[in-house]
Amino acid sequence: MNLTHLDDNNRPKMVDVSDKYETKRVAIASGDITMSQEAFDAIISNNTKKGPVLQTAVIAAIMGVKKTSELIPMCHPLLLSGINCDVEEKPELPGFKLIVTAKLNGQTGVEMEALTGVSIGLLTIYDMVKAIDKSMIISNVQLERKSGGKSGDFIREDLNND
Repeated sequence: MNLTHLDDNNRPKMVDVSDKYETKRVAIASGDITMSQEAFDAIISNNTKKGPVLQTAVIAAIMGVKKTSELIPMCHPLLLSGINCDVEEKPELPGFKLIVTAKLNGQTGVEMEALTGVSIGLLTIYDMVKAIDKSMIISNVQLERKSGGKSGDFIREDLNND
């Protein structure tokens, strides 16, 4: 199997998508952050020194999606048509789950954008609460589903078993 990000001389290259058809593409990614009860309670009660953690994490996730091509070397700059970030409280962890959806009509997918958004949102939570809990764990950053493009649709198997 040839890697698409290497040329015939094994040098890195950005894939040429100019011959691909534009299609509607959607990617949904998620990830978790686990923390102490004290940190969780501080976030829920909006009682942190750095301000509203979850609102800031949502904004950071959106910014992460938009900046993906500047952070991941072979990602194309994209004309995104929509970005959404949902936050689920997970008191049983305790912690939170971020779910990022990225959409566009274009020639290449938005999986990396959704995954980057989740990662940046979770890192923002960590940054804002690390004074309370430095042992937080970011985990399970993963693509949940994608649609559009040549490779077709993908739905994570365990998503159907909830």
